[in-house]
Amino acid sequence: MAVPSSVSRALSVPPQGCRGGAAPGLRPPSAENSLGESAGDSVSGETYPDRPRVTELRLSAFAGLRRAALPLGALTFLAGPSGSGKTTALRAYEALARLGGGAEVGEVFPDPVAYVPERARPDAQRRRGFRIGCTVDGPEGPVRLDVAVQAEPELRIVGERLSAGGVVLLETALRDPSRPCVQAAWHTAGQSPVTRAPLPDDRLATALLPLRVAGKTDGQRRVLAAAEQMVVALRSVYACDPRPDRMRAPVPIGSGRLLGACDNLAEVLWRTRAECGRRHAQFVAAVRAGCAGAVADVVGEVVGDGTVRGVLDRGDGVRTELGRLGDGELRYLALALVLLTGPGVLEVDPVGEVPAALQTLGVLVDGFDRGLDPVQRRELTGLAARMCERGHIRVVGAVSDVAGLAEGDSVTVVHLGRDRTS
Repeated sequence: MAVPSSVSRALSVPPQGCRGGAAPGLRPPSAENSLGESAGDSVSGETYPDRPRVTELRLSAFAGLRRAALPLGALTFLAGPSGSGKTTALRAYEALARLGGGAEVGEVFPDPVAYVPERARPDAQRRRGFRIGCTVDGPEGPVRLDVAVQAEPELRIVGERLSAGGVVLLETALRDPSRPCVQAAWHTAGQSPVTRAPLPDDRLATALLPLRVAGKTDGQRRVLAAAEQMVVALRSVYACDPRPDRMRAPVPIGSGRLLGACDNLAEVLWRTRAECGRRHAQFVAAVRAGCAGAVADVVGEVVGDGTVRGVLDRGDGVRTELGRLGDGELRYLALALVLLTGPGVLEVDPVGEVPAALQTLGVLVDGFDRGLDPVQRRELTGLAARMCERGHIRVVGAVSDVAGLAEGDSVTVVHLGRDRTS
């Protein structure tokens, strides 16, 4: 149901229940996807309008959310009070992404019972679980994926459905609880309309299809195309929640890829400043707009013990270590860096066999507005909107309040209520 909002699109969801000082001999590492390249300078979203992207997240029964369908735009904010399910929705999205990348269900849900709806009753076999899903748009049109996970008495994927254009392309079901597999059936449209085979119950069948389907018939090729579209959209996801308490101290030199908590921010600054001067200048401009005092540069510099510290160059001979910044400034700085980089800089696992120009990076930010003042909120939202317009990145952020977000930008706001009947 649409409701008035200061942003371009707003939807309501039913209440839950319904200068880089490197030491001699040390050089910042480089990567194939540099700061500038990963930010999509040479390829715009208009060039590849059909690159796969997640457009809806469904939580049929997941923790405190039931029958919730969340529309996702290029820049989406999940808004609502504490306890409304914003973090829960982001965790469901991240879980689907990891499953799409081939992770085992036990790795994705180390505490699966925590996601079973609180009032869910077990069946005669004492089984309880949860259900999540999503829709991905792309060259094959809208493709839907719905997954049922059994959490008790043992963790396993007991049902999965991949469909497009009203046709069920893949369906799995648990036939024999004593065996560690599900019975899968996928569309063939050859001499036999359906192919059946057992598949493991600890991994997403959709991610396994390219290894099992030959692609000899039109039906098989359609199944493969839909599965690949789903996997490509889910694989390139970066979930982050910057932790200022972990960003203040110098850090050892590592991979140069930014972790989800942004612990290694100083090390990444040391790397990115050397990779693309123009993009770094944009980052410095963003920091200048959101941090107190003059900012001439943002630097990662190697200190005597070989670690890297981050500093703000004030331009008058004074350098302020990141440890002296406020929590809001550190979160703002970290999120600005995330928005201005890409898979080559962030700790993500993109699909290596698919050109970067055909992939969309999904950034999930818990507490997008946490600790930020009104100016920082407005500047960060505006930066996010500008980067999302290019088409190479989509952002879903959880916010406690939409007030103060940059107006006039194309933003989808999904309101979540506190009431729950789980």
